[in-house]
Amino acid sequence: MPQPEIEIRSLHKSFGDNHVLRGIDLDVARGDVVCVIGPSGSGKSTLLRCVNLLEEPSSGQVFVGGTEVTDIEVDIDAVRRRIGMVFQQFNLFPHVTVTENLTLPQRRVLGRGKAEAAKVARENLERVGLSDKADAYPAQLSGGQQQRVAIARALSMGPEVMLFDEPTSALDPELVGDVLAVMRVLASEGMTMMVVTHEMSFAREVADRVVFMDGGVIVEEGPAAQVVGNPRQERTRNFLNRILDPSAAEAPGSEPGAGGPAKD
Repeated sequence: MPQPEIEIRSLHKSFGDNHVLRGIDLDVARGDVVCVIGPSGSGKSTLLRCVNLLEEPSSGQVFVGGTEVTDIEVDIDAVRRRIGMVFQQFNLFPHVTVTENLTLPQRRVLGRGKAEAAKVARENLERVGLSDKADAYPAQLSGGQQQRVAIARALSMGPEVMLFDEPTSALDPELVGDVLAVMRVLASEGMTMMVVTHEMSFAREVADRVVFMDGGVIVEEGPAAQVVGNPRQERTRNFLNRILDPSAAEAPGSEPGAGGPAKD
């Protein structure tokens, strides 16, 4: 059986007394899309950030492409070059053009020459449908366009894995579709992806597997059609009922896993 592209073993993460991740075990096969869903504070974003060591796990192991990210002697910069990450906020440099946002990381991190970096930038702007915005500044773009630029910037580094942390949560509803369309194309091209999202239609249509987290543990995981369409666990059903039918939301504080601030 082929080695998973991402392996997570007995992963724990605490912030002081707040035990956010409580022994996570998860595999992501090469070319698979895994969507991670769950209530705010369940540990989804922390899990994602532990994969490329933006958060250092309290204990446990993370492997990416067979390399142990959590090994104290690992060259984390070399590992991160294989992992693209797209955040809720776009984190573009406001004072330079779209093209420069894509070429600067290539030149500084990968050592590419100006011409090669510009060629890669053009190719990836075309992939996200923004060739005509190459000379624009971030402030001249919509939120959805800025997020697509952020995806193109990550792709320009030639990653083997893409991590998406709620990539559409900061967008107006009418802008969400363009970003999800780009992610659908990446999935169809075979990119290995972990996606933290509340977009249930995307999870149902695109994910190979869906993972439902609550209270720092994986409550349920399986094929998207099963977890989203016919969940086995009551906690999963309650969460999906709230997401899909906001009028059914429980009173504040009654959410499973609630009971104190959690970093997520």
